[in-house]
Amino acid sequence: MAASGPAAPGAAAAAPDWAASPAVPAVRLVAGFAGFGAGSVNLAIASSFFAAAAGPAQPLGLAAGAAAALWGTALLAGAIVFLAKEPPAGGRRVRYSLGSAAAVHVAAIAFAAPRTSGLNLTQLSALLLTLMIIASLGWLGRTEARREGGPRAGRGTAGSVRPGRLLAAAFAGAVLVAGIATPGLAASTAGQYAVPHGEHGNLAPAGHHQR
Repeated sequence: MAASGPAAPGAAAAAPDWAASPAVPAVRLVAGFAGFGAGSVNLAIASSFFAAAAGPAQPLGLAAGAAAALWGTALLAGAIVFLAKEPPAGGRRVRYSLGSAAAVHVAAIAFAAPRTSGLNLTQLSALLLTLMIIASLGWLGRTEARREGGPRAGRGTAGSVRPGRLLAAAFAGAVLVAGIATPGLAASTAGQYAVPHGEHGNLAPAGHHQR
């Protein structure tokens, strides 16, 4: 009976850590998917800026396109590193960069010029995906801090996630990211000139391959 007293607090302290750990892989996947989506949307924004500056020389449009292209490439590379590293890569600099990018998207929507107003939906998609990354990283950071501050830091708890649940979470995250990114990509210049599905390689008007 005496041994049961000290064991109860330890079990109670370990319970929150075990309960929180199964969601960590799913949130990491969502953050990675959102990074891929945000990177692709930013590259679409860059293509729109470059297309708008293709006529007369517009240094500001070229500079904005180059900045969007670099940021989109950084997001794609960062998503790969984030999903590959254990523990997840990320820190204050990453969060500050993402927050600055979100502020830029908000400003681009609020102060859109007539020639860039068509990108509002694309900017909104990039903003939502960026906020999704920030929220996911914030949740992961708080969970990791609680785990390190607890009496028992379970490194093996992530293995308790059932593959079926993780697969369902990955599918739901992919559908959510695709639902946000697809309208933004379609509203960009790259999306407007994209070949519709089912028409790749159909050179004849009737939809048959010419020989």
